[in-house]
Amino acid sequence: MKKTSNVDRLIEKTRGMAINFELKPGSRINETALSRELGASRTPLREALNRLVAEGFLTFQTGKGFFCRALDPKRIMDLYEARVAIEVEAIRLACTRATDAELTVFGAYLNATEPDYLNKMDVSDAVHGDEDFHLYIARLSHNDELLRMLENLNGRIRFVRSVNLKSIHDTERSLRAQTRLSAHRRILEALLTRDGDVAADIMRGHIERRWEEATEAVQKAYAQIYVPDEMQKEMT
Repeated sequence: MKKTSNVDRLIEKTRGMAINFELKPGSRINETALSRELGASRTPLREALNRLVAEGFLTFQTGKGFFCRALDPKRIMDLYEARVAIEVEAIRLACTRATDAELTVFGAYLNATEPDYLNKMDVSDAVHGDEDFHLYIARLSHNDELLRMLENLNGRIRFVRSVNLKSIHDTERSLRAQTRLSAHRRILEALLTRDGDVAADIMRGHIERRWEEATEAVQKAYAQIYVPDEMQKEMT
């Protein structure tokens, strides 16, 4: 029991490091240094790293070891395309499977959270708020596998989404307040009418807008990851 708990702790910690690219993209992981940093022995750490390979956060090369996943537009686009497939199917299922009571509660949830989401200054909170909204819909699909896959994808694109939202959040917030319903509000309305085709189209458009910005977001992400190191070198 103690070993399982320790491995779970290491998985959580190392996953967080991979999500936030504290482990540099494409870089080889120094297991000795990481073991020392996390205060863990090599055996449970290796088990945790293997789990993260299976989840897609790390890669493994025979004879070379573990590497942090690369950060490039093609890989990000692949993840966004997978997200579209999952979320479009999830909302179609939600239109037919969610009960009236569940949709009423979902509407109340959006009413309570949308004003804060639209006016958040903290980008991290905005990203998590958006993830929560989409995960809620996945739960309404009553398909546990779709929910599990979406949770995994969210972690693998979170850093790029955070960088992207930092540059566009203020503008989008202003436009939403002045000219149109939020995408989340339009998704809710489609769910309430149980129109699977309309709901799927809105969901697809909402996500595809984000992947079109992947190249620029990745470039900005690289700058955020590596520029602090260069600045630190200049200061020493």
